[in-house]
Amino acid sequence: MIMQRCPWPGTELYLAYHDREWGVPNHDDRHLFEMLILEGAQAGLSWSTILNKRQNYRDAFDNFDAQKIARYDARRKAKLLANPGIVRNHLKVEAAVQNAKAFLKVREEFGTFDRYIWQFVGGAAKQNRFKLMKDVPARTAESDAMSKDLLQRAFKFVGSTICYAYMQAVGMVNDHLVSCYRHSELRGKPTV
Repeated sequence: MIMQRCPWPGTELYLAYHDREWGVPNHDDRHLFEMLILEGAQAGLSWSTILNKRQNYRDAFDNFDAQKIARYDARRKAKLLANPGIVRNHLKVEAAVQNAKAFLKVREEFGTFDRYIWQFVGGAAKQNRFKLMKDVPARTAESDAMSKDLLQRAFKFVGSTICYAYMQAVGMVNDHLVSCYRHSELRGKPTV
């Protein structure tokens, strides 16, 4: 029997991401921060570009340790901009450092970034029931609210479309098509 999947994963790396990570509710602050940085880095590019560079990002950005990234100085940023393993965009590198600082402030205020970010879906994954990819929105009222609040907190590269992609990636919404085997597996799945 052939497992039915969403139509978008093509490569083996994409298949693994679809089957094991995308849409899985995640509450680990380090992972939530990593995905925020990666979704911002993806702006204007394909997700496969970022997925292929993910390990390079982990290596270049101290495994997404926000405390270390928040202290990056001009010399460290210049080193990042010379790194061919990541997207060498000045604004995106600056945004990663700024987002680390904003992330730490949110954690200070809320105790965890998880507690803050999951409030935009009421603390539980939203279970959508889309039949076709064309039905999946690029943004929602929740991603609009998240974007607005993140921007007010000095985060960068957090427009509503980026926020919705982030929500999908960390499992705040289950946007696997109902025909995809992962949709039913993730309905009511314990969080990680």
